[in-house]
Amino acid sequence: MDKTKAIISVKDLVKNYDDFNAVKGISFDVYENEIFGLLGPNGAGKTTTLEIIETLREKTSGEITVDGLSVDHDAGRIKQIIGVQLQAAGYYPNLNLVELMELFSGLYGVDIKPMEMLEKVNLQDKAKARYKALSGGQKQRFSIATTLINNPKIIFLDEPTTGLDPQARRNLWDLIIEIRKSGTTVVITTHYMDEAEQLCDRVAFVEHGQIIALDSPDNLIDNLVNSGFERKKEVKKANLEDVFINLTGQQWREG
Repeated sequence: MDKTKAIISVKDLVKNYDDFNAVKGISFDVYENEIFGLLGPNGAGKTTTLEIIETLREKTSGEITVDGLSVDHDAGRIKQIIGVQLQAAGYYPNLNLVELMELFSGLYGVDIKPMEMLEKVNLQDKAKARYKALSGGQKQRFSIATTLINNPKIIFLDEPTTGLDPQARRNLWDLIIEIRKSGTTVVITTHYMDEAEQLCDRVAFVEHGQIIALDSPDNLIDNLVNSGFERKKEVKKANLEDVFINLTGQQWREG
């Protein structure tokens, strides 16, 4: 993570829908090569904020730059350097994974080797499988592979592990960490605080369209503890999910 360079800069972002003020003057930076988390309940403004940065939704006011490019003037160039995870409805269920990869590479106008892309997300064994035949975890891994097609500088993952079993979640965490190691900046939204704690270098808590806290998970937790907070239940060195993973093995399985 390069703390000296903000690859995304958001200043005083406002988004109104008629009378509803969805985003109320949010400001934050995302540093180059970090995993940055936007956390908060549904309706807090997380997804709206992401979609504006991704140039998919227009803002009401404020300034946003992505790798030095303005969302107002350089939307086309921004789209070329980012990867956005599509929802499952965006896929043709009867095409196999190689065919889908070829389709998406054509849409992006880039030349890729489908099997190499599938290997990145450990789906090479499913190359000839149709999308609709995949498990939930495999579908999520495939959707992340599609974000990497244009070799982006930044990828955006919106609730990537919702609905997955513990094994599939852990596998996806490993994948996201590997993507960051390759030099890609990752922006993620999640409901799961354990996920944010494991993955994110820094997190922003969004509530009612405003950022109410922004720091590293460690600093946020330490500050709470230093304020005199104590958990009612003793904190153990492992949790029930760790037990399940340990008993069943963490190797790539059907998840």
